[in-house]
Amino acid sequence: MKNHQLVYLTEDASHDAVIELINEEAFGPGRHTRAAARIREQGPHDRALSFICADGGETIASVRMTPVIAGSVKGHLLGPLAVRPSHKNMGIGRELVRIAVDAARRAGSEAVILVGDPPYYMPLGFEKVAWKALEFPGPVDPGRVLAVPLAADAHERLKGVIAWRP
Repeated sequence: MKNHQLVYLTEDASHDAVIELINEEAFGPGRHTRAAARIREQGPHDRALSFICADGGETIASVRMTPVIAGSVKGHLLGPLAVRPSHKNMGIGRELVRIAVDAARRAGSEAVILVGDPPYYMPLGFEKVAWKALEFPGPVDPGRVLAVPLAADAHERLKGVIAWRP
C-alpha cells in the first residue's frame, strides 16, 4: 500500500495545465457543454477560494469556485471538483469541498451552489434548491441543483437567473 503525502493548497496559475488534464480525465470533452460550464465561461473563477490536493508534489485533485449572482444571492458556484482515478475513494474530494465551503464562508459568500449528485453532496451540508428556482444558461436537472446556504435567508433568495458576477 502506497504511503500518501496529501497536501491541500490554494490554487495558483502554475496549476492550470494539470487541472485541465484532471478535468478532461474526469469529465471528458462533453464537460464544456454543461450549464455550469456556461456560467464559468462568463468570467474567471476565484483562485483565492479554489484549491488543489497534491500527493508527494503531484497535483491529483482540484476544486474551483466561481463568483455568481443567483437570484439576489451573492454566492459561489462550486466546480468542477475532480480527483485522479488513482486517488479516488480516499476522501480527497470531500475534503476539498469542505475547505472551499469554509473559505467561501470566511469570504462573506451568501451560498455555495452546484449542480451535482445529491447522495454525494448532501452529507457535506448541501441542500436541494427549490425546484426550478434558478435559471441556468442551458438545461439542468433541477433535482441536482444544490446549495449550502451561508446567509440566513439564502434559500428564499435563490430564485431567478444564475450568472457570473464580477
